Amino acid sequence: MKETDWWKESIFYQVYPRSFKDTNGDGIGDLKGLIQQLDYIQQLGVTAIWLNPIFTSPQVDNGYDVSDYYTIDPIFGTVEDAIELIEQAHKRELKVIFDLVVNHTSDQHVWFQEALKGPGNPYRDFYIWEDARKGGHLPNNWVSVFGGSVWEKEPVGDQYYFHLFKKEMPDLNWDNPEVEKAILDVGKFWLDHGVDGFRLDAFIHMDKADDFYHVEMENGQELVSAQKINAFLPNIKNYVRNLSMDLRKVKKDIFILGEAASADVDLAFQYTHPENDMCNAVVSFLIFPEDETMKDPRLPFNMQSSRLNKKAFKEVMSAWQDKMDPFGGPVLYWNNHDMPRVVSRFGNVEQFRDNSSKMLATLMYLQKGIPFIFNGEEIGMRNLHYNDRNHFDTPGAVPFYEKAKQLGYSEEHILKELNHTGRDVSRGAMQWDNATFAGFSTVEPWSGVNVEEKYNVAAQQKDPKSILMYYQTLLKLKKTPLFINGSFTLHETKDTLYVYERTYEGQRAIVCCNLSDTEEHIQEDGISKSGWKVILQNEGNSIDKDAITFAPYGTIVFAYDAQPENE
Repeated sequence: MKETDWWKESIFYQVYPRSFKDTNGDGIGDLKGLIQQLDYIQQLGVTAIWLNPIFTSPQVDNGYDVSDYYTIDPIFGTVEDAIELIEQAHKRELKVIFDLVVNHTSDQHVWFQEALKGPGNPYRDFYIWEDARKGGHLPNNWVSVFGGSVWEKEPVGDQYYFHLFKKEMPDLNWDNPEVEKAILDVGKFWLDHGVDGFRLDAFIHMDKADDFYHVEMENGQELVSAQKINAFLPNIKNYVRNLSMDLRKVKKDIFILGEAASADVDLAFQYTHPENDMCNAVVSFLIFPEDETMKDPRLPFNMQSSRLNKKAFKEVMSAWQDKMDPFGGPVLYWNNHDMPRVVSRFGNVEQFRDNSSKMLATLMYLQKGIPFIFNGEEIGMRNLHYNDRNHFDTPGAVPFYEKAKQLGYSEEHILKELNHTGRDVSRGAMQWDNATFAGFSTVEPWSGVNVEEKYNVAAQQKDPKSILMYYQTLLKLKKTPLFINGSFTLHETKDTLYVYERTYEGQRAIVCCNLSDTEEHIQEDGISKSGWKVILQNEGNSIDKDAITFAPYGTIVFAYDAQPENE
């Protein structure tokens, strides 16, 4: 492996800073809080940190609306705090990557404020502008991710600016080479301060359709999704390649992670192929196919809860393992700040929280690829629960609520769906102990918090059978050559079982996972023979010679030792 490929052996820990640790008593997590907990992060066994946005921002979209890339938002701290964080992380041999928002800025950014001065301003072309259609109508009928038109009229003047997300987040015009230079300067600044890489937020939308055509709609619909029209367009590859290559001239071994939410495995392959000089890895949201047979077709599918389609999931994961194998494997993750927490979504919080948390971690992270663990996942944190629709800032939540109400659904049912599918429920404060506000802060957290006797760091550090201790053991295994470099083969089993083999230089491991809430049985021939041993399992499983009984959400990892101790 080349020295510059350090990320192929990395295990990332995603920190959502607003919700991690508050040290100044304002209910919002800050950089000093993260610095305070670096020893905890190191002891978990991860080797890198991905930090969600901390740059100065009006916080219309929790920091993804950046108004100054060169300063840290006061709610998080200062540039000096950020530098200290990087230095302290490096002392613990932890890499640090920052979120870099490349598709848009805040409307409070100086570039946009200058652009508003009129067509003659040099920053006007940093953004995307259109005239109204005849009769004063909007330039076209495209709808933004958060609902409503993608076009917003400038406060003074007659043109409209384009915003794929909220109206306070105008899109950058990457056809203008000055935009790339400006973002490159931002990247250089933070690389000079020690950052080890970037996650390119929403990069698949950087290129826009050449002509803002009006789409003729059927069924009486008036607006069409601009997100789908403006995704994966050809120039994206040039934009990302140029930016990545120029950043690597500054620091050759940086890690560039692309957020490609709707990319299939073939697109991910293109974006990460080394010959294309783009991303080292990408994150796709398409790896969790759901059983949608029970969903109401009159409502958006992504806002309706459902079970994992286990058969399709196995097919998807196997395809990603196979296709991305030459590049070190795919990104391995279950959840992040944009989706519900894994144990609430795919596990069983009420009856089998510990076992399902452990099984899901084993299934995902012992595959080939780069693990990304969302803070709190390692202690089995569950979703928050909101009783008020106004708490939901998830894209599409408001239109979903209104449409469901029109169709006659009850308030209780609609809130249940939003609590199962919204991104907001995953952003609860980190649970450090079982004190008031879970040790996160001395005051009410901005997001709300679950205070639980068992599911917090302090309690689980004392319990050798806890989810936290299990994660530590699992991540030690993940760092071994077998689970980094080994080949991957998915075994054919019934849909409720996920069984795969890793093989490397004579070493073998079989990872067995029960995805159901009932006992499952398999016959694994030869597993009782000399040389095989159990190296990891959760509770309630049993082995009788070659017959294995898995507890609900049970998991066992068998490894073959070529030279058993008893020989």
